[in-house]
Amino acid sequence: MSRKSRPALIGITTYGRQEALPFSLPPAYLDAVRSAGGTPILLPPGETDPAILLEPLDGLIIPGGGDINPKCYNGSYHPSIYSVDCDRDAFELKLAEFALKNHLPVLGICRGLQILIVSGGGSLIPHVPDVYGTSVLHRLDPEPGKRFPTEHKVKIHKDSRLASFIQQTHISVVSWHHQAVQKLPSGWRAVAHAVEDGLIEAVEHTDHPWAIGVQWHPELSKDDPNHQRIFQAFVAATQNKTQKGLIESMNYR
Repeated sequence: MSRKSRPALIGITTYGRQEALPFSLPPAYLDAVRSAGGTPILLPPGETDPAILLEPLDGLIIPGGGDINPKCYNGSYHPSIYSVDCDRDAFELKLAEFALKNHLPVLGICRGLQILIVSGGGSLIPHVPDVYGTSVLHRLDPEPGKRFPTEHKVKIHKDSRLASFIQQTHISVVSWHHQAVQKLPSGWRAVAHAVEDGLIEAVEHTDHPWAIGVQWHPELSKDDPNHQRIFQAFVAATQNKTQKGLIESMNYR
């Protein structure tokens, strides 16, 4: 089957190694990709050459998870930082850098948005309440073994790519994060903000054909067409890209 006739192959990075537990990922990410017409391929941390994994694929999703090690962006430690996985950090940062340099469509979700920003030289806020207060709860306090996503309003810039395919400029989102963008690197712009506190909720790359990060979790809103359009637009972008041009541009090896 040729690349043009088969469904788009979408790589999704997984959670890291946790003692004897297997590599894993919440199934909602896979369900969202399949519903949009793509075929998900799980990418566990460990490979050192991003071209080996990404050359056969049509797009990359970097999902949510634990916090990025502050050393990756010259940040400072905060007691709220949790589940740091240096192997996963290094792996996803390499994949993000490769995808951005080689024009591979890439979608960052929650932690994934932060990986995209850090890979370009940006920085993060270690703990959102310390900067933005608590007028908007971007994360509810977890209990042992349980997390509680929370809902709030987001305003999307009307001239953004995100607004063009969501077809809305005001939406409700489900989030679970305590860190956020502090400094945007060159080539990125903020295209959505939380209505009440102004926190950056989505970013787009200004030069890349399709590189977008959202701070919320659209995969958790499977019955909301606004959020599913994100995955639909992403998969459509992976199907429309010029595969030959991508392969010829790969120069990491």
